[in-house]
Amino acid sequence: MIPTKSSEIQVPFLDLKSQYASIKEEILEAVYAVLESAHYVSGERVEGFEDEFARYIGARYVVGVSSGTSALELALQAANIGLGDEVIVPANSFFASAEAVSRVGARPVFADVNPATFHLDASSVQNHLTPRTRAILPVHLYGRAADLREIEELAAMRNLQIIEDACQAHGVRCNGIQVGGSGHLTCFSFYPGKNLGAYGDAGGIACNDPKQAQMLRILRDHGSPKKYHHVVVGTNARMAELQAAVLSVKLRHLDDWNNQRARHADVYVHKLRSSGVLTPASAKKGEHNFHLFIIRAAQRDDLKIFLRERGIETGIHYPVPLHLTSAYQALGHPGRGSLPIVEHLANEILSLPMYPDLKTDYIEKVASAICEFAALQRMPATA
Repeated sequence: MIPTKSSEIQVPFLDLKSQYASIKEEILEAVYAVLESAHYVSGERVEGFEDEFARYIGARYVVGVSSGTSALELALQAANIGLGDEVIVPANSFFASAEAVSRVGARPVFADVNPATFHLDASSVQNHLTPRTRAILPVHLYGRAADLREIEELAAMRNLQIIEDACQAHGVRCNGIQVGGSGHLTCFSFYPGKNLGAYGDAGGIACNDPKQAQMLRILRDHGSPKKYHHVVVGTNARMAELQAAVLSVKLRHLDDWNNQRARHADVYVHKLRSSGVLTPASAKKGEHNFHLFIIRAAQRDDLKIFLRERGIETGIHYPVPLHLTSAYQALGHPGRGSLPIVEHLANEILSLPMYPDLKTDYIEKVASAICEFAALQRMPATA
């Protein structure tokens, strides 16, 4: 029997208060400016952030919207994906990656992932192509930039569109290209817990095509290029001025915050070398922002309880593969056993505390507890 301890949280999974404290004066100045302007939706601050973020990621355009989910939906609409179409989606992702496909009337088709990077596997994509496939939606999962070269070759051969889900991948690059600067429609979430997070819901879509950018602006505002002139059926997905103001402040700190996360990851990897868990596969500098620090443990559920009892909060991203969720089982998607790597990972992955202001002694506490758990598992059973 493994001894238990107090379950009072001492190491939080995420601490947004410490981040706010570090930039409080900048944030308050930006927020007060919005309040003084009495202009709250789709104004000069939204335009300013769109320009700043576009320059940062190397895209011609960024269109600010109300959430990462809205970004995915509007990107699919701008790509003319709709009823009867199929879109290949990795089954290890947040529900919104597939939900957005369903919301535009298309069918998500779930593919397996690479067990080292957790990214969409090109060979699995190829196995799931049909005459109805119109697009591939790779996810830059957990903050690691996905190498899309095989996906791009496959898409070019089959005349398919690529729509990138970069909702966790702010400020990373792969093969010299910043995520968002590829020219594909690329979707970002600015949910508060993201590496670049607003103080509420917000999102954005990057692209290089002026026609797509214009359509995205129309779609986010009730299909209207100007007031009361509606040219298509759109929705209300505008970004708030307050969120844009907060994001402009935070963007100035993003690189430093990502670098801090990477240093924390290095410490975790070093201290967990003999722990019996698998740490993230190595990545070149700048290719991983460690939005989440994911380990793999054979006895994941027991380890999660063990850490909780020692005051350490963890998460699971994601416990149920998308193709096994109730929503998609009800829609007739293939069930258990159809995507073996994703299903295996879902039983092993565990997210450890990770944020820029994470204290080194917190990391040491987490790593020490994991090593203690491993040692207890190796102990012979007592009579």
